[in-house]
Amino acid sequence: MAYTTIDDPKEYFSVNTWTADDTTPRSFTGFGHQPDLLWVKHRGSGSINPTIIDSVRGGALMLTSATSAAEDPKSHGEVTAFGSDGITVADGTSGSYPKLYFNDLDPFGASVGGEYVCWSWKESATAGFDIVAYTGDGSARTISHSLSAVPHFIIVKNRTDADSWRVYHHKNTAAPETDYLELDSQSDTVDSDTDWNDTAPTSSVFSVGTSDQTNENTDSLIAYLFSEKQGFSKFGSYTGNASTDGTFVYTGFRPAWILGKRTSASENWYIFDATRDPINPISHLLYGDTGTAEYTGISAWLDICSNGFKHRSTDSKSNSDDGSYVYVAFAEAPFVNSNGVPCNAR
Repeated sequence: MAYTTIDDPKEYFSVNTWTADDTTPRSFTGFGHQPDLLWVKHRGSGSINPTIIDSVRGGALMLTSATSAAEDPKSHGEVTAFGSDGITVADGTSGSYPKLYFNDLDPFGASVGGEYVCWSWKESATAGFDIVAYTGDGSARTISHSLSAVPHFIIVKNRTDADSWRVYHHKNTAAPETDYLELDSQSDTVDSDTDWNDTAPTSSVFSVGTSDQTNENTDSLIAYLFSEKQGFSKFGSYTGNASTDGTFVYTGFRPAWILGKRTSASENWYIFDATRDPINPISHLLYGDTGTAEYTGISAWLDICSNGFKHRSTDSKSNSDDGSYVYVAFAEAPFVNSNGVPCNAR
């Protein structure tokens, strides 16, 4: 049996960076796939919220993971084309949409830099990713998905109203279907029977209850569902030790991207990737839940290894003593590919 069915993770997920040149429209290529989900963040100083766009809702409909704001349609659109290897961004002026979120050297007329990062996913059952748009009805029910596998990580946003993002993670607690995290909040785990209806997802459906955040009557909602794939993705948990000889987290691949959250206390969602930090240690931190600029005040957050990642910071965001954390990781290369060839360390 092959160790992994995905030898080239970039066919389904990639980290893409660019420097703004103030020209729009502009095309960005080199993604390695046709993207269906984009999570884009301006890295410079100033506060510019991370943007989430997907091919199901359409390129003109923006959500941000930093707030509970409803879906924001832009008159000129944001992404005008989801190409086979990237995206095309519409025309715009400095400090306005869509330039602000993709290609602005001087947002708001302030010299805050023009560096951007974009994390992108291709919708595919092979890679364990599905996008589901649905209309709420206010009653507990199930909603079909196309993964043909049990989802391990689910993100839901009410598109119509200013309701917080809901996050299901299968390692959040002993009974994760009874709890949720908020993508737009630092809050720790919250117990609830109205979000997932206290019912675990299956290989064909996920459950929602009566909450406005996951099923408000007549509202439009969007769900991003992920299922773990060996050698490509991992949705796990770990316990911190507050040491520079920190916890090692085994993933079974060399990570390209890591999202994490402390579940036992209030902390930001942290994001690291191997593109912004091509050599160890990882030192560039971005937050998923704020518009805050990239932080480089700690020289060593973690090391990316050929089969996982090892914490090097004592900061409570990622490695508090006895702190409980969940993480999401996608591969740069499988630890061993389908031909039995191991990947190199960094």
